[in-house]
Amino acid sequence: MNKTIRRAAVFTLLLVLSLLVRATWVQFYDGRALADDKNNRRNMISLYANPLGNIIVAGDAITGSAQTTGGDLKYKRTYKDGSLYAAVTGYSSQVYGATQLEGIYRKLLDGTDIQLKNPLDSLANKRADPGDVITTIDPDVQKAAYAALGGNKGAAVAIDPKTGKILAVVSTPSYDPTSIGAGNDSVWKKLTTDPDKPLVNRALRQPLPPGSTFKLVVAAAALENGLYADVDAKTDSPNPYTLPGTTTVLKNESASAPCENASIRVALQYSCNNVFGKMAVDLGQDKVRAMAEKFGFNDTAQDVPVRAYTSVYPTGMDKSSTALTGIGQYDVTATPLQMAMVSAAIANDGKLVSPHMVSQTSDADGDVLRDYDDSTSTKEIVSSDTARQLRSAMQTVVEKGTGTNAIVPGATVGGKTGTAQHGEKNSKTPYAWFTSYAKSDSNGKEVAVAVMVEQSDAARSEVSGNGLAAPVAKAMMRAALKNLGARGSYGSRPRT
Repeated sequence: MNKTIRRAAVFTLLLVLSLLVRATWVQFYDGRALADDKNNRRNMISLYANPLGNIIVAGDAITGSAQTTGGDLKYKRTYKDGSLYAAVTGYSSQVYGATQLEGIYRKLLDGTDIQLKNPLDSLANKRADPGDVITTIDPDVQKAAYAALGGNKGAAVAIDPKTGKILAVVSTPSYDPTSIGAGNDSVWKKLTTDPDKPLVNRALRQPLPPGSTFKLVVAAAALENGLYADVDAKTDSPNPYTLPGTTTVLKNESASAPCENASIRVALQYSCNNVFGKMAVDLGQDKVRAMAEKFGFNDTAQDVPVRAYTSVYPTGMDKSSTALTGIGQYDVTATPLQMAMVSAAIANDGKLVSPHMVSQTSDADGDVLRDYDDSTSTKEIVSSDTARQLRSAMQTVVEKGTGTNAIVPGATVGGKTGTAQHGEKNSKTPYAWFTSYAKSDSNGKEVAVAVMVEQSDAARSEVSGNGLAAPVAKAMMRAALKNLGARGSYGSRPRT
């Protein structure tokens, strides 16, 4: 073989090897990337070729799959009482993806989760029958919150303090996930441009200034750090109280309220700003922050399993700003979930059970894949004595203080109102808050709730935690105490 032919042969061999390498690369690397590409239409065709698994509430499927009449997608996602449960389910859309539980458990619901497959399915890369997501939501509490919020812009969360089960997650205004499931562009545009932001989950993912509900955290810090011996000890709280280093007076809502040197009980009862502003300064921002973080503030990975936005207690403040944080203002923010967690820990003798809104996941045969109720964690936030004292003071708030609209006959109720100012020079309508716990006097059932009304038709002068938020909390507590514990773990049902 002469030199020219040998070189040509080697060059040809290299070309063949290069083609083999490239073909292998495309098949095993680029091929997988292309298959997983969100713009690959085949993925959508495959995803909606069969009915999806369901999200279950109290044994009933609140999701479904309906056959389409045209196009290349055989099924579309449907929702039962979609607006009621949108803050729980999220949406699963052929065009816009999936959110909330639909997004987190998408592989389980579409049958591609490895937990659903047997060894032969895995080898053949075969899609298994889809599984179900069984929630902790109590439909009666969910409906009570949704109805009570009505046309107001706001949110509500209810938690079983003993188990951490989330009984209700409501955000208003809401939307019907069915309307965007098939990718209706006009509906999507309307929802995404609506100034009321119906797609925002206000219960979990919109932290706002919590106002005076945060005073519970400051009171807990004062008792735990020994600043005051108990909730009935007089505090060192001048009235009026001038913010340190300024000439600004921290005013109280009622000028006639007995707030000068008021005890923690009286200060919560009348929501005395001077007491808690001064208390935050006396404790120092580090101690207040430490207590806030024990309750869950500044937690960047608060999954229930939906990732909640971080509730914030700030750092690097001067004393005047620290005083404002004592009344839940300045840069303090909280979600309704976070404030429900505060009441839940106080109700549960100072212990916080990790909140969760999924009880179990199951396969198509109803066999449990994972039991979240058995994998909760419990943290001691405050001592049982501190929790007992705070419960007693919260009861005073409801029985003869600023929270009387939350009284539930036949139950022991404790709560705290809040009205949070916002906007330049507090020019915008305040947020109305209420967080509380309730325990049935007859059967011992318990619940902790938090309600935030962001905007309503009420006049600015009528905006208050007791006027707007407490009645919502009352409706939720009544529903929970009637039904809480009456049902066990909920099983799945045939898909529709």
